[in-house]
Amino acid sequence: AMGVHNMLVLHGDDPKSGDMPEAKGVYDLDSRGVMDLARMMRDEAKLPSGREINPAPDFFIACADMPMDPKPDWTPNGLEAKIESGAQFAQTQFCFDTGVAERYFACLREHGVTDKLKFVVGIGPLASAKQARFMDENLFGVTIPDHIIERLDAAEDQKAEGRKICVELMEAYQYIDGIAGVHIMAPMQGGKAIAETIRMSGLR
Repeated sequence: AMGVHNMLVLHGDDPKSGDMPEAKGVYDLDSRGVMDLARMMRDEAKLPSGREINPAPDFFIACADMPMDPKPDWTPNGLEAKIESGAQFAQTQFCFDTGVAERYFACLREHGVTDKLKFVVGIGPLASAKQARFMDENLFGVTIPDHIIERLDAAEDQKAEGRKICVELMEAYQYIDGIAGVHIMAPMQGGKAIAETIRMSGLR
């Protein structure tokens, strides 16, 4: 009814961790449950109650993912479950390690996941070595290689160096089979840093 077609389904953080600690989480549906509901509305044109929807919404459903260095016995069961629930693409947490990305997507290709799910990998221009260390130590699922932090430390203009590093990641991820694009995030820097990084890359 509102013209919304693209849907990124996230579990989200506990509301108590925000600026309203008295808030209560509502968990009638988890992220997979929301995707199941969206898929049912789109593919079966009905609600769980059985009430029909006409016309059915044309949802394009996305889930979240977190690239990591897969162990030899690791299998992407969680992603397979999200695909079964209707996910068509995944948006990932920050990934600053091209080696990890190469190994992770090689594993996903081996299991056939990239044939069924498109991936948009999270990257961003780091503002400083201090920010990089904070993200590495405090953001769940984010690992920033030591060589990147050392490079930022040594730079005269750390913001400019952070943008160069981001551009290099963009270029590298073009050639990893299974990555369909990148999602550029610049915490505490705003849209100008993102626009400048895209301009520097020459990519579209």
